[in-house]
Amino acid sequence: MGKLKLTKNELKRQRDELKRFEQYLPTLLLKKQQLQLEIQKIHKAMEEVKKEKAYLKATIYKWADVFAEDVGLRDLISLKEVLTDTGNIAGIDTPVFKEAVFDVKKYDLVITPLWVDYGVDAVKQVMTENAKMGILEKQEELIREELRITTQRVNLFEKVKIPQAVENIRKIQICLGDLQTAAVVRGKIAKEKIQAKQEEVIHI
Repeated sequence: MGKLKLTKNELKRQRDELKRFEQYLPTLLLKKQQLQLEIQKIHKAMEEVKKEKAYLKATIYKWADVFAEDVGLRDLISLKEVLTDTGNIAGIDTPVFKEAVFDVKKYDLVITPLWVDYGVDAVKQVMTENAKMGILEKQEELIREELRITTQRVNLFEKVKIPQAVENIRKIQICLGDLQTAAVVRGKIAKEKIQAKQEEVIHI
């Protein structure tokens, strides 16, 4: 930053900047709060996904224990792709889970236990929940980065820009006040000199 100019024009510029900073700061603070709330929502959604996964896995293990057969469920199913839409969270473009697409190998319906059909569906659901979790983690990553940037800006305004503008205004006002006082003093001295000369002329 260059040397501060102690002029009326600079005083006006500093006041305008301070006004702009003070108007923009509440918007930044609101955005920071929104981002923090969104992260809380994502964490809540993650907890729901974890609960659903735990329930599905328990169901699969229960079936496998009941029938005491390992048919290699995971070998029958593979995740082909995860389809997403683009959403907007607090002004940020983020991926939103749409659908998980699977490849399911054909298996003999005659020799395969009946519960395998349900097991295949359950594994699909577990993989779907995993895909949802991946999207939620990506959302959190994007929002946390935006929160980091927003927090930096809030700190810049609160701790640097606004205090700096206030201090600059104070310095300029003091200087202009001193100049004005000096001008008044000079004016009085000049007036006294003029009066003194006039009195000398009168006495001659």
